[in-house]
Amino acid sequence: MTEPLVTNRAELDLDEVRRYSRHLIMPEVAMEGQTRLKAAKVLCIGAGGLGSPVLMYLAAAGVGTIGIVEFDVVDETNLQRQIIHGQSDVGKSKAQSAKETIAEINPNVEVILHETRLDSSNALDIIRPYDLIVDGTDNFPTRYLVNDACVLLHKPYVWGSIFRFEGQASVFWADRGPCYRCLYPEPPPPGMVPSCAEGGVLGVLCATIGSIQATEAVKLLIGSGNPLIGRLKIYDALEMDLKTIKVRKDPSCPICGENPTVTELIDYVEFCGLVRGEDDLSAQNEVPNVEPEELARAMKEEAKPVLVDVREPFEVDISNLPWESTLIPLNELAARVHVLSSADDIVVYCRTGARSAQATKFLQSIGYKKVRNLRGGVNGYAEEVDPSIPVY
Repeated sequence: MTEPLVTNRAELDLDEVRRYSRHLIMPEVAMEGQTRLKAAKVLCIGAGGLGSPVLMYLAAAGVGTIGIVEFDVVDETNLQRQIIHGQSDVGKSKAQSAKETIAEINPNVEVILHETRLDSSNALDIIRPYDLIVDGTDNFPTRYLVNDACVLLHKPYVWGSIFRFEGQASVFWADRGPCYRCLYPEPPPPGMVPSCAEGGVLGVLCATIGSIQATEAVKLLIGSGNPLIGRLKIYDALEMDLKTIKVRKDPSCPICGENPTVTELIDYVEFCGLVRGEDDLSAQNEVPNVEPEELARAMKEEAKPVLVDVREPFEVDISNLPWESTLIPLNELAARVHVLSSADDIVVYCRTGARSAQATKFLQSIGYKKVRNLRGGVNGYAEEVDPSIPVY
């Protein structure tokens, strides 16, 4: 049992007593806990795979004010796991779609939308009014940003991570335990850890980890149970195995340690080695590109460029360009670069162009002069040249 994070209480009306009756008859929640939930303000960063179950369950639980940070729109590829959205929401703002679903679940919840990309210029102002932060993001720059903002503002936040069949969850609260940097002092090298867009994720895994996050948020708000402060839950869905690892506060942590060196928000994209999401074209803009239509014309010439596919082998079974290529997954490129000739005109491609942009930069760095990135990757070629190619 911990002290409740929310000290204020908001009175329930007759309809709310009926709605939350199954909470009210639990001594761990009861009227005291439910009125604290109604008074609570929770910010969920992201309305995607993790944000969907978090938002739906916090709304159903009766959290009075829920903020949503989300700037993306609903895509068909989201529907396999982002259950707060439906087919009719495709093309709609994710934040608006989530708000409409929450209204159907619980019209008593006030929803505040922050339809913007969270960054160092706005994070403190957005996070400050809320009691608790739930992090549903899927990239390292934002995770470190959220962590540092919460440490500076003395806010707890519930963190989750998913990839393929594995998920992780914890509660980071520097005032009472370790922060995210204590667990992960440095980000992984760019390209080392694939995103869900690159590596995939089991849809129902989002529900498992998101439900853990929602549970931890409720426990913290009302002061019941033993929160995951100083503990990391690791869930392996394939083996149906759930284990706990202790996480200790690092006295030398640069943000929450005894002598912090990070005293304000920094450039987290730079800190993470310019890791960018696949929806961000800036990584592709930093390397020489070939346009999809330009490649189609070049492949009709006698002196065709050599194509290098840096996707994973199973992706080739889903979709591919209509010409022969050399398959070298990005994480194997450094070890297998000897199979390529620097004398050739090389075009590198992947699913959407982000991984191939990294590969192009690597090849340039070791002396390849005639190497270009296919802008937009296989998906871009399908959309602009050949719609018969599956987009994934």
